[in-house]
Amino acid sequence: MTDTLPRAATAAPRRARRRATPLAGALALLVAVAGCSGGDDSGSGTSDAAPPVAVTVTGPLCDVLPSGSEPGNPASLVGQPADRALQWIPVLTTFEAAVRASGMASELTGSQPVTILAPTDDAFAAKFSRTNLDELLLKDTEKLRGLLREHVVTGALPVSELVSAGTVTTLAGTRLTVTAQGQGARVDDEADLLCADYQAAEARIHVIDHVLGSLPTTANGDDHPAH
Repeated sequence: MTDTLPRAATAAPRRARRRATPLAGALALLVAVAGCSGGDDSGSGTSDAAPPVAVTVTGPLCDVLPSGSEPGNPASLVGQPADRALQWIPVLTTFEAAVRASGMASELTGSQPVTILAPTDDAFAAKFSRTNLDELLLKDTEKLRGLLREHVVTGALPVSELVSAGTVTTLAGTRLTVTAQGQGARVDDEADLLCADYQAAEARIHVIDHVLGSLPTTANGDDHPAH
């Protein structure tokens, strides 16, 4: 990690708001194409049909993410399709846009439960240059889909079960090691869980601080980072 967790946690909401239309034209175009598809009021977590389900998320970033009765609070995401739940976690705008761009939603919302290890916007900015990420989102969508599959594990596993398992296999066939770190976990000795155990329909979502997989890092190249 290039930043300490307290710094990341303190700055997360501000960065998340700036990234409502991140990466210059790429994410803005995706939002324009999607139109109102992600704005379904049924996913706002304000349903009067049943009392909210108690959900406990853990990690150093959780304190600055939606909570209580705020839109996107963990209880409000219970029962939502995973792709829709991702839209309500404000530090995952790049990951959520990548899910839409790559057509990955079908693998996250099928009958097979999944665990999603979702890198933050900052993690994508540290991994890819602006140009590289734009190309993935708008052109190399098959490569992008492969990258996302390296962040999805079969079975909706809470962090405690990930740690107990020790190793898990992604949809891409790669093996990830998971070790305990304080009350959380570390994946492949690269990614720390920043806010774990969001519950969606047939899915667990864990926010992580590092992009996994084999694609090369381009953020330190000649191009400007994707901020």
